[in-house]
Amino acid sequence: MAVNKDKNSYTMIFAVIMVLVVGTLLAGFSSGLKPMIKANEKFEKQQNILYAMGVNDNQGTGDVAFITTDRVADAFKTYIKEQLIIEGLTASQNDKAYLIDVKKEGAKAKKAGYQRKLPLFIGEKDGEKLYIMPVRGKGLWDAIWGFVAVDKTMTVQGVYFDHKGETPGLGAEIKQRYFMDDFIGEHLMTEAGVFKGITVKKGNNDA
Repeated sequence: MAVNKDKNSYTMIFAVIMVLVVGTLLAGFSSGLKPMIKANEKFEKQQNILYAMGVNDNQGTGDVAFITTDRVADAFKTYIKEQLIIEGLTASQNDKAYLIDVKKEGAKAKKAGYQRKLPLFIGEKDGEKLYIMPVRGKGLWDAIWGFVAVDKTMTVQGVYFDHKGETPGLGAEIKQRYFMDDFIGEHLMTEAGVFKGITVKKGNNDA
């Protein structure tokens, strides 16, 4: 018996079948790629942390160049000497501290009684000990995040920033090398030992 393809019921049945087939294929792809996605996320975090402490493949004054993924795991083990998880006034060593999701910890901290966990990385480069801290905040349109590396005097030795949806040519410039390099040498503490932070202003008035 011939199928009447002009009927609305045929169109609906065909659409439902296509949705089921495509949905099944996408679910299969997603499940199969999940281990690769997780591995890439780990490598990206390691690259960002290393970049902040000056371990990268930058050449001259060109663009941002990370340690390649085939080298990043070994480089991370070489340069990161300790990974700590800070909970209130206590700190514990944990080799998986770099996997802590700072965004999720911020959300959990809104619940009464929850002790927020924050990672701190202690690295060593050229014989100097560096402390690498995660940062996260709100940009104009969405979240911005990154890592800041300081020495024992709380002088910035390097940073890495990224964003989710800032304006190209404006807020999105935070991930450009010229912007990040400008933080090197800035101090987070006054001579009296009081935290002062760093102010970023529009314009080019930095002496």
